Amino acid sequence: MRSTKTIHVISAHAEGEVGDVIVGGVMPPPGETVWEQSRWIARDGRLRNFVLNEPRGGVFRHVNLLVPPRHPEADAAFIIMEPEDTPPMSGSNSICVSTVLLDGGLIPMQEPETHLVLEAPGGLVRVRAECHNGKAERIFVQNLPSFAGPLDQALEVEGLGTLTVDTAFGGDSFVIVDAAAMGFSLQADEAHDIARLGVRITDAANKALSFRHPTLPDWRHFSFCLFAGPVQRDGNDLRAGAAVAIQPGKVDRSPTGTALSARMAVLHARGQMGLDDRLTTVSLIGSTFGGRILGTTSVGDTPAILPEISGRGWITGIHQHMLDPSDPWPEGYRLTDSWGAR
Repeated sequence: MRSTKTIHVISAHAEGEVGDVIVGGVMPPPGETVWEQSRWIARDGRLRNFVLNEPRGGVFRHVNLLVPPRHPEADAAFIIMEPEDTPPMSGSNSICVSTVLLDGGLIPMQEPETHLVLEAPGGLVRVRAECHNGKAERIFVQNLPSFAGPLDQALEVEGLGTLTVDTAFGGDSFVIVDAAAMGFSLQADEAHDIARLGVRITDAANKALSFRHPTLPDWRHFSFCLFAGPVQRDGNDLRAGAAVAIQPGKVDRSPTGTALSARMAVLHARGQMGLDDRLTTVSLIGSTFGGRILGTTSVGDTPAILPEISGRGWITGIHQHMLDPSDPWPEGYRLTDSWGAR
């Protein structure tokens, strides 16, 4: 075999959503902060294309690059590469990274709990892992401060009419629609329609509405559309379905940790969720994330919550991605049959 590059990857998933982790073969990108490094990765595009595009990747795949932390409190840092974005934070990817670090032996595991601090591009996230018999069985992540944006906004979407939507940030930026009002019961066989409609709604929101993060001025768009199921309450236990449409046109297999954080921020802003409550969200494949509000804070001048999310991750394999010098597609390719057919 011959190769001009070899990238070492440990593959994983969190409650169904793939989040591979690059553990070798890539030098840290330029930048004084992890956020600046992530912006360089996004602008340059070559690593994103190599690992996300076919034939090595696919629209289903997210890939995380481990980099040396810049913050003195952090044990490790990571840059998230999603099919279209290089975001500030990702819940499922942080669970995958934590699982790989602990189950893969990169950070020593302590039983029954291991505590570590990860540096995401958007800031520090504190992790508590429940560990047993050499396995990180459940990962708890204190996510970035999350906040509701403008609520009950009228949004015109071609072919759908005028929708009422909420906006929020939960580590990434969301436009949120009522799944039942859209005719969805959030079942697995609705995934195709949710993916296509969700992209149209996100595109419409980016044209008609505005997103502003008080401390991340480079993040000026809506990334995802959350189809939010009705909340069922039993005492302090809340439960709701969740399906997130990801650009360029897929549905998250997990319940989406940033969406859970965004939804808790919206529920808190409406007085419908407090610090004693717990929210479980359920994905289209039946997997779950748990969430609670640890406290309140502010992001700039915006009221925010301190969310904690939790879920499970599993390692699925070890891979070496290579590039033969005669390969005519060194950065891969995308076709609209799976990459963004509207």
